Amino acid sequence: MQSDLGTELLFEMSHAGRRCQRVPACDVPVRGVTSLLPADAVADAPPPLPEVGEIDLIRHFVNLSTRNMCIDTNFYPLGSCTMKYNPKRHERLAALGGLADLHPLQADASCQGMLQMLFEMQNILAEIAGLDAVSLQPAAGAQGELTALLVAAAYFRDRGEKRNRVLIPDSAHGTNPASAAIAGFDAVSIKSNERGLVDMSDLKSKLDDHAAVFMITNPNTLGLFDTQIADITKLVHEHGALVYLDGANMNAILGITRPGDFGVDMMHYNVHKTFTGPHGAGGPGSGPIAVRTNLAPFLPCPVVVQESGAYRLDFQRPKAIGRVRSFFGNVGILLRGYCYIRTLGPDGLKEVTQNAVLNANYVLARIKGAFEVPYGDRCMHEFVASARGLKREKRTSAMDIAKRLLDYGFHAPTVYFPLVVPEAIMIEPTETESRKTLDAFADALLEMRQADADFMHQAPHTLAISRPDEIKAAKEPILRWKG
Repeated sequence: MQSDLGTELLFEMSHAGRRCQRVPACDVPVRGVTSLLPADAVADAPPPLPEVGEIDLIRHFVNLSTRNMCIDTNFYPLGSCTMKYNPKRHERLAALGGLADLHPLQADASCQGMLQMLFEMQNILAEIAGLDAVSLQPAAGAQGELTALLVAAAYFRDRGEKRNRVLIPDSAHGTNPASAAIAGFDAVSIKSNERGLVDMSDLKSKLDDHAAVFMITNPNTLGLFDTQIADITKLVHEHGALVYLDGANMNAILGITRPGDFGVDMMHYNVHKTFTGPHGAGGPGSGPIAVRTNLAPFLPCPVVVQESGAYRLDFQRPKAIGRVRSFFGNVGILLRGYCYIRTLGPDGLKEVTQNAVLNANYVLARIKGAFEVPYGDRCMHEFVASARGLKREKRTSAMDIAKRLLDYGFHAPTVYFPLVVPEAIMIEPTETESRKTLDAFADALLEMRQADADFMHQAPHTLAISRPDEIKAAKEPILRWKG
């Protein structure tokens, strides 16, 4: 029996008595498990785990791994998510025994090196943001959003102000309104104008004394830097509200400009998008937040402080919102980001941005004659093309293009986001890709412009499976193997 992928499942490979290791007989008195645990904690029978030999186990997972598409194997132009290459040097450094073998419950005195690294990381991220204080605790970008909004809520409670609205542009990441709702705010959408930027008239009409925070991604999800940002932050501050920056697109402004300098009060970083933490499979993640001095007392505790030449975790913060993550967050990911920043230095971080913007504009220039690019001839680190014309002319959709790119060995770009662009194809090549790779990707898109629609509808053609029934998969997920 085989799975739909033509590969036996571990349960199908199982044969009674097979083992990966043989443990010698115990030479000390044995007590049965029923004498050690309450009766209701013991199952009637062992779990039906597969029984396989080590060589079968290794071959199974190695063969499956060759089916994976990842940043180490393929070009990955996933717009908005910034799938940066993860330098293997950082993996080696993070695996050093003095770092990897630390336990989060160790006394501060026994892990001064790690605490120093975290303290320096706080200061570095504050400097890059142009803000004053940092919490490294949030475990992902979305949790960073939520944490910052909880900080804002605590700030306004402390001032005795009742503000219950968060204003969010309609091109924002979907996590923005979700985070606002979870934090107890009402999410209010702000329209984009014909240039893809914030509609100032709509913002002014919805900005009042109930507004707590204006959330903006800048550059935005269309790959455009909102040149109105100084006017926006001034207007929001005049109404007593705060400005929050979704830091997902920091790869476009790193080392060039700082959010704090154009009026932002708080922001989050996506360490995987900006500082090359491994990305995918739901984690591990890290979403540090940076804030201005007036918001610092409300940051989650603990934070790392330095006193008399030593470092410690400070839990004595009476206005703090409390923990948002166990221990001190995903320290291993923060360590990789620290290595990246220290390796490149200020000039290197600026060069990252310059190359990312150059690569995105190069691909844009290559394909804009064949695909509509609704918002401008120039972009930042990413841009949004549209397959609207192709669908109208040949019935070929953005999804068809995404699936067909797999045959060329490219991961698909983000499609159908942002929602303000019909048949959106969101492309972000990142700074590490060569011109040869970018040309091959652009050539593939141009070839698809001429391809037969029926052929495109059946893509991919070269993988183990073609296109699944996505509606059925969503409505009838198979979550458990039935043997």
